[in-house]
Amino acid sequence: MRLRGSEIVLECLIKEGVDTIFGYPGGAVIPLYDSLYKYKKHFNHILTAHEQGASHGADGYARSTGKVGVCIATSGPGATNTVTGIATAYSDSIPMVIITGQVSSGLLGRDSFQEVDITSITMTITKHNFQVKSVDEIGETMAKAFNIATTGRKGPVLVDIPKDILMTETTYHTYDEKVEEVNKIIDYPSMEEIAVEIDNANRPVIYAGGGIISSEASNELMDFATKGDIPVLSSLMGLGAFPRDHRLSLGLVGMHGLKENNLAVCHSDLVIAIGSRFSDRVIGNASEFGPKAKVIQLDIDESEIGKNKAVDGSLVGSIKELLSILTKKIKEKNRIQWYEFIQTLKEVELEKDWCGETAIEVTNKMFPDAIVSTDVGQHQMWTAQRWKFLRPRTFLSSGGLGTMGYGLGAAIGAKVGNPDEPVVFVTGDGSFRMNFNELGTVAKYNLPIVVLLLNNNSLGMVRQWQGLFCERRYSHTDLGDEIDFVKLSEAFGITGKRVKNEQELYEALEMAKKSNIAMVIECIISKDKWVYPIVPAGAAISEMIYEGGEC
Repeated sequence: MRLRGSEIVLECLIKEGVDTIFGYPGGAVIPLYDSLYKYKKHFNHILTAHEQGASHGADGYARSTGKVGVCIATSGPGATNTVTGIATAYSDSIPMVIITGQVSSGLLGRDSFQEVDITSITMTITKHNFQVKSVDEIGETMAKAFNIATTGRKGPVLVDIPKDILMTETTYHTYDEKVEEVNKIIDYPSMEEIAVEIDNANRPVIYAGGGIISSEASNELMDFATKGDIPVLSSLMGLGAFPRDHRLSLGLVGMHGLKENNLAVCHSDLVIAIGSRFSDRVIGNASEFGPKAKVIQLDIDESEIGKNKAVDGSLVGSIKELLSILTKKIKEKNRIQWYEFIQTLKEVELEKDWCGETAIEVTNKMFPDAIVSTDVGQHQMWTAQRWKFLRPRTFLSSGGLGTMGYGLGAAIGAKVGNPDEPVVFVTGDGSFRMNFNELGTVAKYNLPIVVLLLNNNSLGMVRQWQGLFCERRYSHTDLGDEIDFVKLSEAFGITGKRVKNEQELYEALEMAKKSNIAMVIECIISKDKWVYPIVPAGAAISEMIYEGGEC
């Protein structure tokens, strides 16, 4: 059959099982949106307030559902507005396909209105990108884009299509891109040796990363950890891969990791990194991360092996398959003495006054099964430390890029993709200023998202660093109270509540839960309450600073 290029794009999306699109129309994608009008029964299109919100929406949709997130933007500023969202997804290996319109082929290279070379701009922040040169290339290009985004180490792929090609008619043929053989285990002979190393270890720890979630390998991790009786530490991206209420779950490790977790690595004799890339925010001084331990790394991306931390053994391939095989090869163990020793390393928990941490703990009790998105800063670290994530794909946060303004778009994507699940968005006043325009999207689609806004009238994390490392020279990190966030929420038709203690927060959360409505709950907290522990950049993870000094 003969179709226009714009119709072929949509036929390709249908073929790939896409039913949700985040986007914002503009001149170069008018033909695509015109065809979308005809195909509207096939797609749920979410019109965001800004293209960056659309890219974060597609990202949050992908992280929470495991499907490919799809985003459409027009040429020029529309395309460049997606760049931060693309870079965020690339840093955290999130599968997305971004479709950008482009000026007509005859106008390329002439500095035409709303022309940018988006493929050059995004070359280093996409897994791959394409500019379509002919209408006959669309089917093959779209098939390749989805294949690349979803195989091996997942990531975003951009497809740039000139306007005239979207309007050109041709005969459409379906195209099947051959799936790459990315699940092949490269280092299979070393499996036996690695199993022996694990069996012989007295104090092993698992360092679990986001690759476990991407590989849908949480069940395999559970089998592996429980058979070996091995405590599980989590990177920021790995939270939820192993249930936090399990005896072997220790939680966050790294710069803001819990004291006992960081010290457990220092006492360990074997670190088993699974789907983790040894980020500098986790390992600090690489030579002092597991200084007494052998290191084994399992990853789907061979280029990550030994890149940030020297390893003594490695396996490359699908995490799901690697863990399944490795679990059969290791012996069943009882390492209760090692686990109990780790418990003795815990910091004594003192009763807390009203603060960001208590607000997060109260919210967690009210919404224990929620999907949680965050922005970036102190609130992000408190959430990572305190929220009890019980299952994968329930924690959405910008790990590698650290994108302030990520969380509300991601929450929208999560709610659209999981309409029957509660969604909580935790943010700070600094980050919220960057994305509250998307409250319009929340209101437009009547999405019952609970916004937990921790307001300390400052850029809290930067201010904390200034306090700790710049002799308290607080340069341009105090924000003031010039915005009334309750009135701002009400301007969007969303209920706003300001709370100053646990009881008021509990009442507001109860109202949001019972009414199933969108609500912005502004929690007034002190700007002098900081995130602890903290490991100074480049220091060993044992060199933690705690409130009142070093531990």
